Amino acid sequence: MRHLPAVDQDVIRLAGDPLFPRLLEQITATGGCAHPVHLSGHASTRNATTGEVLHHYDTRNEPGERLLVRCRNRRVSVCPPCSRLHGGDTFHLVRAGLTGGKTVPQDVREHPRLFATLTAPSFGPVHRATDDRERCHPRRDAGTCLHDTPLSCTTHHTEDDPRIGQPLCPACYDYTGHVLWHAHAGQLWDRFTRATRRHLATLAGIPQSHFPRHARLSFAKVAEYQRRAAIHVHAVVRLDGPDGPHTPPPPWGTAEALTTAVRTAAGSVPVRTPYSPALGEHVLRWGAQLDTRPLHAALDAPDGLADDAVAAYVAKYVTKSAADTAAGADHRLRTPDDIDAIPASPHVRTLMHTCWRLGGLPELAHLRLRAWTHTLGYRGHILTKSRAYSTTYTALRTERANHQRGPVTDDQGTIEAQWRYVGSGHTPGAALLAAGIAEDITCNREVSKAEISPTPDFRGWPW
Repeated sequence: MRHLPAVDQDVIRLAGDPLFPRLLEQITATGGCAHPVHLSGHASTRNATTGEVLHHYDTRNEPGERLLVRCRNRRVSVCPPCSRLHGGDTFHLVRAGLTGGKTVPQDVREHPRLFATLTAPSFGPVHRATDDRERCHPRRDAGTCLHDTPLSCTTHHTEDDPRIGQPLCPACYDYTGHVLWHAHAGQLWDRFTRATRRHLATLAGIPQSHFPRHARLSFAKVAEYQRRAAIHVHAVVRLDGPDGPHTPPPPWGTAEALTTAVRTAAGSVPVRTPYSPALGEHVLRWGAQLDTRPLHAALDAPDGLADDAVAAYVAKYVTKSAADTAAGADHRLRTPDDIDAIPASPHVRTLMHTCWRLGGLPELAHLRLRAWTHTLGYRGHILTKSRAYSTTYTALRTERANHQRGPVTDDQGTIEAQWRYVGSGHTPGAALLAAGIAEDITCNREVSKAEISPTPDFRGWPW
């Protein structure tokens, strides 16, 4: 008799369990999460006055005596269902800071707002995508470098060309500077925001120490890997009154003044690395390429971007990972041998090996570069925001949970719960079921989206 594949055998086993319908309910409740967390425990709801148990839940009555909850991983390469949910939360978080809502007043639309892109400096020439009218590096009489590598490239590179982002000469490329810049990108951003406040105060003619009395700078930023495996930052920058979005900015707080301050600050903030006997000292700065655009509520604004488009753009990139952009891995690497096992380009592997090598220097121990080898030395969060920009992920998740729970009444009492982690992931059969449920949810979402908006576009993403 022919043996069934292991997946089919597991599906048959699960389907024969009397609690199979409840397992489907749990998987559906997680949205088809690819790597759910398994919890064991119980929860009781008691009357706050009498102590009477109003409701009791125990995982001993569940399949496998465990409850499945979402993994909440933001990376689409790890868990598409949770990534989509995280992207939706990011969309609402960013949009609330642009148009109001979620505790942010609607008047925030009238505040000066910019969408700024700050890039990393050049660490050496790399191949770039071109069109039919231009070539990669068409330099006449460019000659060769010290390693006899041509300093020009006359190729037309398409977007899917694997050479895009790769150095023209890997031996000339400043891999050390690249890694150190990543490791100090957070410090560069902090100095940039401080410098922006100082320049705004100078433009207003007020002492820099008095800036908080007149205005407040709020932001939300997302880090994205470029094809050359270098981070650049997309940021929404907003100028409020001294009490945040609930107060209007001062008369001198205009979009023009904010643009000038942002551009001046981006070009004036250096970060010096600690002196190293092996490396010397590096002075790190933002790249020369800087883009700032005013934000408008109207989609057809001629001189700026629309609020929803920016929120969707940020939400799209926050769900990506280093692996999605061929710029790293989604997990930490334990040994140099792990680096060679990563399906990445030689350029990215060299960056990883540089991280590992620099991480062994005592003077750079505080950077923990070996722990961040998988992100090429970048230690910051993908999305960060200032406190007063808008709501928080926790508030959004709480609001969604309360909505799913239904209206709360005064007699629901207090909840006493005790949970214990007992595992994660799916069996082969359960993974197949989860993938099918996730696909059904996605199809239903797309159908609903098409009915609401017959001509959907990027600006409406994500749902």
